[in-house]
Formats: sequence, structure tokens, C-alpha cells
Amino acid sequence: MRRTSGMRRGSVRRRSLAAVAVVAVTAGCTAQAVDGAAGDGQDGLGGKRPPPLTSAPSPSPGGKSPDGKSPDGKSPAGSEASPGVPSKGPSKAPAQPKVLLTKGDRGERVRDLQARLRQIAWFGGPGPTGSYGGSTVTAVKGFQAKRGLTATGETDEVTWQRLLDMTRKPGFFELYAAGDQPAAKPDPRCLQGRVLCISKKSRTLTWMVDGRAMSTVDVRFGSQYTPTREGEFSVYWKSRHHHSTLYDTPMPYAMFFSGGQAVHYSSDFAARGYSGTSHGCVNVRNEKKIAALFAQVRTGDKVVIYW
Repeated sequence: MRRTSGMRRGSVRRRSLAAVAVVAVTAGCTAQAVDGAAGDGQDGLGGKRPPPLTSAPSPSPGGKSPDGKSPDGKSPAGSEASPGVPSKGPSKAPAQPKVLLTKGDRGERVRDLQARLRQIAWFGGPGPTGSYGGSTVTAVKGFQAKRGLTATGETDEVTWQRLLDMTRKPGFFELYAAGDQPAAKPDPRCLQGRVLCISKKSRTLTWMVDGRAMSTVDVRFGSQYTPTREGEFSVYWKSRHHHSTLYDTPMPYAMFFSGGQAVHYSSDFAARGYSGTSHGCVNVRNEKKIAALFAQVRTGDKVVIYW
């Protein structure tokens, strides 16, 4: 009986010690897990739950993960990895204005440029020549510099527009103040035979043979007080070294067609241009051309003067 009781007491004692051991172990694990105050994601034992080992990183604000991608794994729009969005390259330099006329050019556009520059006192000399030479380059440079433009001497779109804004369309005689004006349409009376065909409208004399224009020269006429006669005449006398006794002035290469009126070379016309007039004669200012014409014209050849 004693033995049995002792066995029972030892058994109970062993069970009590085991229970105490279990409680001690449990209390020790819980204490190590305490990481802060209770609540806000803590378990019932007062500690926070550790994150699961297999969970994905929490998305950053705006729905993006820490690597800069959206939750579906794609790069956000506008990033370098976004396809179809070109990157911006270096900015381009402003385009230079197109050059319209430059040194060496010839023609009516050059003549128009020179006439407009002449209107505002930038182009001197007897008048437009139709040739873009050194004097035109100098005039354009001065015009550009005065207005704060790049002074290249070339006429570009900006220079031309500024000039248009400051000038008017040149008239015929402005364009051909220095000569070389185109001949007018010939009068019907000039289309047959050998004719000195003289137009007051274009201020030209065209030497015509059987309807063909052989040469053209610039001419000027008399004033309103001593007008050059109009109509159909003929050359009745030629005088290579003629000198006017009435006006005491030389009239070389004179070809008389009506009284004292003749076609002849005029040094005054060559020097002064259209700022002067004749006393009724048809003045020619190109001595070489009038010399060649004088050699071809015969007495009896027709002279037609018209508007």
C-alpha cells in the first residue's frame, strides 16, 4: 500500500513539473516576440505579425512598385522604357532667310531692286543697270545696317520685304533711267523697208530692216517748248561732224529728217541723262552705237516718230 501511494505521489509530482515546464517555455517565446504596444496589427499576445516570406513588396503610392513599374509589371507612361515616346533631341538653330539676289545676278529683278534703293537715296549713279555689282552690294549693305539687319550685301527675303514696305513700285522711266530700256512695239509703218523707228513712249530708237529689229538705242526728245515732231519723215541729209550754228553746240553723227531736227549724238545726254532735254532733235547717248547706226543709214531711209 505504501509503495503504491509513493508511486502515485511521484507520478503527480512529475506531471506538475512537466506542466510548469510547458508554461515556462511558452512564456519565453512570447516575450521575445513583443515588438511594441498592443494593437494596430499585433497578435493576441501583444506582438506584431511578421510578414510572410512569400509576399510581394507593398506597392508605392500611386500604384507603382519600388522598381518604378506598375502592378501589372509594365513601365509607366513617359518613362525611358515606354515604347512609342520619342526622346527630345537638341534644339535646331533658326533657319536663315532665303537669299533672293546676290552679286553677279542680272535682270529685271535687279533693276527693280536698284530703282527702289534709288527712291530712298541708297543707290546712286545715273540709275538702275540691271547688274548686281559692287555698287549694289554697297547699297544693300548700307540699307541693312541702317535697319539692324545682318549686313551681308545680299538681298534676302527679310531685306526685300523691308524694302518693299518703304518704297513704291518703280515706274518705267525709273527702271531705265540709266538706259537699256526695251523697245516698244513697232508702229505698223516701221514694218516695211529701212526705218528709224522712234518711240516716245519707250524712249527708244530701233533700226529696222524689212520688219526685223537690227539694233536699239536710248533716246531723249525736246521739251514742251521745243517738241520733237511726230509723224513719218525721211533722212534728207547726213553730217558726220555737224555743229549747230543756232545753238553753238556740236551735233556729231547728225541725220536730219525734218527742218533743223535730226537724230544725233549728245554728250549732254550722256552726262546728264533724262534730267535734260533737246531743242527738238532726237538725242542718242551711246556714241559707239550711233556711230554704227550712222554708217548703216542711207539718205532717203524712212523715219517714223510715234507714241
